[in-house]
Amino acid sequence: MDPSTEPSTAYAAAFGAGTILAMFVVRRLIARIVASKAPDASPESRALGAGAPRGLLADDKQAVAVCHTGDVLAVFLVGAAVAKNCLHGGSLAKDVVWCAAFAALGLFLLEMTGLLGVRVLLKQRLRASIKRGNMAAATAAAAHFVATGLITSRAMAGSDLKGVGLSLTFFVLAIVTHQIVVGLFRLLTTYDDSEQIEGENLAAAISYGGISLAVAIIVSRALEGGDFPGWALAMSGFGMLSATALGLLPIRQIVVQWLVLGGRPSFRGGALDDAIGRDRNAGVAAVEAASYIGAALAVVLLA
Repeated sequence: MDPSTEPSTAYAAAFGAGTILAMFVVRRLIARIVASKAPDASPESRALGAGAPRGLLADDKQAVAVCHTGDVLAVFLVGAAVAKNCLHGGSLAKDVVWCAAFAALGLFLLEMTGLLGVRVLLKQRLRASIKRGNMAAATAAAAHFVATGLITSRAMAGSDLKGVGLSLTFFVLAIVTHQIVVGLFRLLTTYDDSEQIEGENLAAAISYGGISLAVAIIVSRALEGGDFPGWALAMSGFGMLSATALGLLPIRQIVVQWLVLGGRPSFRGGALDDAIGRDRNAGVAAVEAASYIGAALAVVLLA
């Protein structure tokens, strides 16, 4: 990039604010259309689709509102990343076109992948669970949307069709990697995350949210980089850094269960699973989630 055309801070900030606001407007319009066309277009379904803001202010819609926190945070992340990574400053028209294109792509990927990932966790029961006030389901959904937002924000970069192709390719790789690693963690627990969260176990939701966010932090860091160095170097770099997410596996038993909580470490099960799956101890789950996220941030800082 020619330094003389590098966008100023004020220029980037203006684009960032405009992009984020535009994404919220589009998200609101789409949600209204979807909610109005739903077979059960009741006030509850409109609230879940963000089509009825007054509905979200009701006391019995707290779980719905919590679910939306993840989506809201994700939009801020993606919008800011688009403005940062897609501006060149040489042409206002070109900056507007490509910011709009990547913002639309990012919003689409965020919403579709976020919903798909949550449905994998809670099958088709998510909508009903949140509508009836299941705070555990809402917490898990919110955490997953933030994790998806982290990954999406790092993938959105470019100002041409090549950039679109690269963004889509590495986005898919990152999402698949995220799902695989989180799935491995779920195999280590003796309780079923889906059943526990469906049963309103907030501790299980916090535990799931912690590992989902931690893996997303590491995988999203693997997407960062400058100019595209070629497929071989790009793929090897992504693979090597993403593989460090597997280093979070010992955190559960060695750091959390043994060094922090004082229990005996084991490969699977143990006091930690009992505290979350049986006792529903949200405090222990918060310690577990914080350990995952702390370890992921340490990896990112050292990488």
